[in-house]
Amino acid sequence: MIIIKKADEEEIRILSKKLLSLLEDKNSRLYQDNITKFGIPDEYVKRAFSENTLLKATKTGKSTFYLALEDKEIVGFAQIIQQDAKTIELDRIIVFFPRKGIGTQLLKEIIQDQKQKGVNNIIVTTGKEENHARQFYEKNGFKQVDKRIIDTPWGNKLTIVIYKLNLENQNHSPQ
Repeated sequence: MIIIKKADEEEIRILSKKLLSLLEDKNSRLYQDNITKFGIPDEYVKRAFSENTLLKATKTGKSTFYLALEDKEIVGFAQIIQQDAKTIELDRIIVFFPRKGIGTQLLKEIIQDQKQKGVNNIIVTTGKEENHARQFYEKNGFKQVDKRIIDTPWGNKLTIVIYKLNLENQNHSPQ
């Protein structure tokens, strides 16, 4: 059974170690889908998922990590960033065992939690070529609101698609 919960400081440390360990396998699906596909340098990845970076994000009070746990083991996570009182950005959902409904459970918990806090909108950005991610968000009621080419922090150009889920008009649960 999967349990979804907000991460505390110690769990964020564990998450960082697990991510960095999983991303050492350059042939893994996780690495290929999230790093190789976008040409992200290893040093950028190590810095982005370092314990220090993840803890710093939560200490600002704007970032929250949700963990998916199975038998107390982290099997996925999501990170949200508060944009303003009514809008959050779903920065990422990463699951270590895809196609088992873990991402949907994470999204459902985020939606319920944020609705209770009075958030009206969830924004998510995904790469144009991330077909699974785009299908996931569309299936769960997100509407495309923009598409643009950006300069990445690691020096590449990337076409992104921006989606928005309006929680005020949302009457269904994630699928």
